[in-house]
Amino acid sequence: MEQQEFTVEGRNAVLEAFRAGRPIDRLYILDGCKDGPILSIKREAAKHGTQIKYVAKERLDQLSETGHHQGVIASAAAYGYTDLDEILEKARAKDEPPFLLLLDGIEDPHNLGAIIRTANLAGAHGVVIPKNRAVGLTATVAKASAGALNYTPVAKVTNIGQTIEELKKEGLWFVCADMEGTPMYDLDLKGPIGLVIGAEGSGVSRLVREKCDMSARIPMRGDIDSLNASVAAGVLAYEIVRQRLL
Repeated sequence: MEQQEFTVEGRNAVLEAFRAGRPIDRLYILDGCKDGPILSIKREAAKHGTQIKYVAKERLDQLSETGHHQGVIASAAAYGYTDLDEILEKARAKDEPPFLLLLDGIEDPHNLGAIIRTANLAGAHGVVIPKNRAVGLTATVAKASAGALNYTPVAKVTNIGQTIEELKKEGLWFVCADMEGTPMYDLDLKGPIGLVIGAEGSGVSRLVREKCDMSARIPMRGDIDSLNASVAAGVLAYEIVRQRLL
């Protein structure tokens, strides 16, 4: 498992890190801050024996990687990348058909964090990202995930297209977001499935799109022709959820 160390910033993200059992080495809190969320964080820190340092805003600003620390920063154990086998095992343990989100070149950390959050809420078993030309698990991603990164495994792979071929051998079907595809309501999205979301602006690459079994178009009625990548992921993920509930 590849590891990457960074801080956890923001009140909700820090609380979720504690509640998920992620080891917190040190907690930095804005000196004099005593509101409700900060008191909850301090209680969690006391339960886990975490050292607290009270610092000035200038010090928090120096430590912050996101610029939005909300008065609290945790120095946490690394978020690790998971193997694909572990994601599939998670589905087997729940006795559910695998549901994965594969991201073809997402470079915006806020989009990646939002997609991980959506994946968690939609019941996906994991997220797959490429090693190159894509954002990794940064502090901004962790904050944008609103704590979901503590629960949703992320695998980093060399090649998304090759990974699709490998997962097909495990029985998965693949659908990609594509403005020229079949309306999503006309597709059968039940069963073991991988949802492929493309890069901001350019969408799913041709080579990856050709490896998918289906392409799904989100109906749009407005004056512009595309959705933000994380919004598109949310719309399609919840169509999969809807069909699984039928």
